[in-house]
Amino acid sequence: MRISRTPLATGVGVLVASALLAGCGGGGSSGGSDADGEVTGSIRFQTWSLTPTYKEYLDGVISDFEAANPGTSVELVDQPGDGYSEKVLSQASTNTLPDVVNLPPDFVLPLAQQDLLYDVSQSTDMDATYVNGSVDAFRFTGKDGVYGYPWYLGTDVNYWNAEQLDACGLDSSAPPATTDELFEQASTMAENCPDNYLISRVPGVGDFTLEGIDILNEDGTEFVFNTPEAAAIIDRYAAAYANGEMPPSVLNADYLGNSQLFTQGKVAWTTGGATSIDDFQKDNPSLEGNVAMSKALNISPLYVQGVSVSANSENLATAIAFGEFVTNAENQTAFARVANVFPSTLGSSDDPYFTESDGTPSGDARVLGFASLETAEVLTPYTVNGAMNDYLAQQIALAIRGDISGQEALDTSVEKLNDLLARQ
Repeated sequence: MRISRTPLATGVGVLVASALLAGCGGGGSSGGSDADGEVTGSIRFQTWSLTPTYKEYLDGVISDFEAANPGTSVELVDQPGDGYSEKVLSQASTNTLPDVVNLPPDFVLPLAQQDLLYDVSQSTDMDATYVNGSVDAFRFTGKDGVYGYPWYLGTDVNYWNAEQLDACGLDSSAPPATTDELFEQASTMAENCPDNYLISRVPGVGDFTLEGIDILNEDGTEFVFNTPEAAAIIDRYAAAYANGEMPPSVLNADYLGNSQLFTQGKVAWTTGGATSIDDFQKDNPSLEGNVAMSKALNISPLYVQGVSVSANSENLATAIAFGEFVTNAENQTAFARVANVFPSTLGSSDDPYFTESDGTPSGDARVLGFASLETAEVLTPYTVNGAMNDYLAQQIALAIRGDISGQEALDTSVEKLNDLLARQ
């Protein structure tokens, strides 16, 4: 099962998508049949690495839909996790895209740009049904409409090593809630405990969003994040690195990541999903009872999976009805319980499973994460692909090491990223 944001295609992202789709004529929102027609006939529903683990659940949803809509038939097709983006692009370029397809928003983007997906907001009151942030994930700058039903969500929770915080002059009951507080407390920790670290990561595009910095211009045609405010964020990380407030290994190619170092007890802060606490304690039993939790800094990130409808479906009305059905509150809530994810429907907020902890650390994390979905946002625009992220990370690493300034890193990055964007 996939829930985190994934580059569209390794190394070149949307550039590959554009090339593959260039020759396949867009179907437009009119589709292959009438969106307001009779709900009947056969459709194919494609999922992404959900079987065999969740096959019983999926079969049950399909069976319920067919029973509620006599004359319909839904064929379930599950694709392996590896190579899924390439598979979808191949299907799109050969006009064999299934009627209803499990897609994250970054996979949706190039298909929507080619008019290969149906604008579901034409048939469904999206904002009255789903969490706003999850609907926004399927809206794209420069393209009217909504091109997917939000299916299940994820977000991050902050995890803190309470023992380290308390031993180093901090208060584990009041961990940082903002980026400013993070740097202030990192300085205190470094002063009192030179061998301990609070910050063990470098910034990226999402960090600029956290501070209210625009990543793209209004029409989405240019990156504009090379501002003095964004440069100041990088320079702040550079100063923390120079002052010994970050592990020296954070810029190394073999850096393990803050989650791994947190599990090993080598750093005092990491982020992770609501189920991460169980993994931390399983891999390092000494962390049991020693992990404080809080909401993500400033703005909680939103990770979205959805189902989209092919604009060329021969049974468009049935495909739309099934997309609504598989993502309704009842079915989403049931799936979220078995898959340890969060539902995207507004009606799911009435389920105490997501709003009342059972007293366990994982229960506390689940309630904390679910509450943050009300204001969670997608922090990195889906236009930013893997190649762009890699280039930006290289420039930021140079700045944190002190080789160039933060402004130089951003100016160079924006120029390169705009060049890549213009080729899409």
